Amino acid sequence: MTNTIVNAPELPPAVGFSHAVVSLPGRIVHLGGQTALGPDDRIHGDDVVAQFDVAAGNVVAALAAAGGGPDDIVSMQIFVTDVEDYKNRLRDLGPVWQRHFGRRYPAAGLFGVTRLFDDEALIELMAVAVIA
Repeated sequence: MTNTIVNAPELPPAVGFSHAVVSLPGRIVHLGGQTALGPDDRIHGDDVVAQFDVAAGNVVAALAAAGGGPDDIVSMQIFVTDVEDYKNRLRDLGPVWQRHFGRRYPAAGLFGVTRLFDDEALIELMAVAVIA
């Protein structure tokens, strides 16, 4: 594995993210923001969990096109229009995360925003990957 997860024991436990990821030399892939936008140019899903499912699939598809996979993701930024709703849905979001990205968690941050490019979008994912 070229990307090693590091969690500092003196920091709070990292649950659903990692404190740091150390990458060995490789190709760096910066993935553009992915929402629940489908090939029909429409946002799919009526809630944050359904939209996360589509957005995560879009991240994996974009990364695959660049020659990588979920284990290559070293950082992710999650932008949501409703932080409380996201936090309240963590139990529902966990299995969706694992289906797309496995049980490996990159360095990550959650950011509340007033709106996203598409008015119907509730979530947008941006990621960086390092491919060996």
